[in-house]
Amino acid sequence: MSTLYDQAMEEMITTIHEWFDEQDKRDDLESVVKRTTLQMGIFNDIVLDYRPGRTTVDSLDLGLDDDVKSKQAGAFTEEQVRNEIGPKLVEVVQGRLDKLADTPLIDYRFTFRGKFPTTEGKLQLTLLEWINEEKRQLLLERIHTYVDKNLENSTYPTKPLESFFLTSHLLDPKLFPELDVAWTIRLYDGIQELNQGRPDALAEHRGEITRAVTAWAENQFLPQYYDVQSSPYRTNEYSLKPGATLQSNIETQTGQHLDEHGEQQTSESQPIELLLYAAVMILRFEPSYSKPKGVTFLELAKQLGSKRAARMMTEGSGTYAKDDIHVKTEEVECKANDVFALMTIHIRKEEPIAYQQALTFITHLLKQGFPKGYKIKLKSSVKQYLPIKGLAKSDTHRFFANALEYPELHPLLEEYAREAIQEFEFYEDTEGEKSCMPGSYATFGLGLVDEQYFPLVEYYMGEVDDEHQLIQDKFIAALVEKQGVQAQSIPALVASLRRSTDSLKLKIQPELENEEILELLVRQIQKLEHYEAERVIYPIFGKVEKLSTLARKAEGRRKELLLELLQAAGK
Repeated sequence: MSTLYDQAMEEMITTIHEWFDEQDKRDDLESVVKRTTLQMGIFNDIVLDYRPGRTTVDSLDLGLDDDVKSKQAGAFTEEQVRNEIGPKLVEVVQGRLDKLADTPLIDYRFTFRGKFPTTEGKLQLTLLEWINEEKRQLLLERIHTYVDKNLENSTYPTKPLESFFLTSHLLDPKLFPELDVAWTIRLYDGIQELNQGRPDALAEHRGEITRAVTAWAENQFLPQYYDVQSSPYRTNEYSLKPGATLQSNIETQTGQHLDEHGEQQTSESQPIELLLYAAVMILRFEPSYSKPKGVTFLELAKQLGSKRAARMMTEGSGTYAKDDIHVKTEEVECKANDVFALMTIHIRKEEPIAYQQALTFITHLLKQGFPKGYKIKLKSSVKQYLPIKGLAKSDTHRFFANALEYPELHPLLEEYAREAIQEFEFYEDTEGEKSCMPGSYATFGLGLVDEQYFPLVEYYMGEVDDEHQLIQDKFIAALVEKQGVQAQSIPALVASLRRSTDSLKLKIQPELENEEILELLVRQIQKLEHYEAERVIYPIFGKVEKLSTLARKAEGRRKELLLELLQAAGK
């Protein structure tokens, strides 16, 4: 047994030293931490995963097998690991930390964790939690200096790298044992405010904020009240702990005051508010596939007794003015709930003005940041659908098909579509083969009825996520059938075919017997990269070998044009 024990210890200790030695060789340490004052060191965590003969130490723990019971039992008991093996490994790590503590390699804190197969099953332990108090104090000073200079007394945009560190530091209990929720939320909002007008950078900052508050919710706050298990789909499943309630009745406290909107605020300093903040950030700014997590956070807050969470689930997040989320006239009533990305529209009079008011309502909200991947719940006596096979027969589809019946609303529909179109977003009530990007129904309908909207079709196709959307094929087929192949439609047709799938086949070769039309097609395709040209050619001519055969058999100007097509495809 001692031989096996000695071998195991030697393997683990050697692997630990190898990791530290490898990192100590780096020549970029100073340059990395000099990028921002908010980074004290590069590493704050390592995980030793003991597997006889293939032990690893890494700063990145994917945890891919943490919820799988090891098939091979370990040779040591849990008691041995805790009382003998663990302390010896901690000595080794502590010895390395003592020498590297003041270098840029090690952060102000360092956690050493281990995973061990034991006779009782897989054991995961936190073996060491180490803090460099001097670095901790220096980092706190730097954080407050940064906040004062760059957030609270500045009008200049900030850097995403600074937000990457700051957003997590503010929620680090080792730095801020007493979480100041109101102050933290104010700083997060301040970061967003300073970076308005820079969409790409703002999205990065929001991503860092959302990542930080989500990690806090999942790792710090919710485990206080819920038992958490990871499902086979790597999502968390929560079950309320017996007797778990919020630490105080946060929403009936005295000392209420009015916020800038004139509404009562009672609980902005309570941790539950940060959970609700995380939910709203996810629901407003994250892609459609992330939104269920935001709804889950609200449901969990509601279970804990948060009245505000319950209110948000029925009325929305409170982000928008009441006049913006509820409009009622003689012709129409519109309500919106951003939590569920839902717009409820009741057409009280089937007249153009009703749809005009509804479209104005929707577009106005989208311009304010309402989730673009929403859905419509429609109450209307009319059931129109677009003449395109394969689209979802949803209320959202029906609303836009109904509105398209009124030509005077077409400019408003275009305005809506251009606001709604967003890559990687999808209408909430579509899935699978019928998934479609916001703006699809308006764009398709306009493209079918009037060539003046072909530029809109081109814009739409430029944003399509063709890895997750297929319905553009259905539109392309309908477009060719309705509009034919003409000089005006060729740019829109080529833009659309760039986003088509291999299953699309168009029977338009007879139209391309017209050399003028064929030449216009060739000129459009010549603007593309070879792979894009081949993609456009395939639905029309099939594989390039078929096009080669056609070119060999052709004569005169037609032959020249077909050869140019082949050349455009790099053949």
